[in-house]
Amino acid sequence: MISLRRVFRSQYFPAAVALTLVILFWSVGMLGGLSLLSRSRPPLGTLAWLLFVYASVVLSAVVGLWAAIDLTRRLSRRRKRPSGCWRAGHRAQGDT
Repeated sequence: MISLRRVFRSQYFPAAVALTLVILFWSVGMLGGLSLLSRSRPPLGTLAWLLFVYASVVLSAVVGLWAAIDLTRRLSRRRKRPSGCWRAGHRAQGDT
């Protein structure tokens, strides 16, 4: 339970979930996204569906880009931090 709580409180969790959902959205779209055009539907219904899909694609691209940049920034900041550096709020070993 504690390890699961640690995962949910991780600083990487929100961006990782967003990136995973965007990848899942695009994968589902690649597999069955054109099935709507093969059926006969009223033109207004097709137009409304295409506008919804267009908005979803644009939004998913923006969210995916944001998540990838955020994860890259956090990981590069973690690598640049010196090994002896400690986080704010925590005392060094010698301090009392």
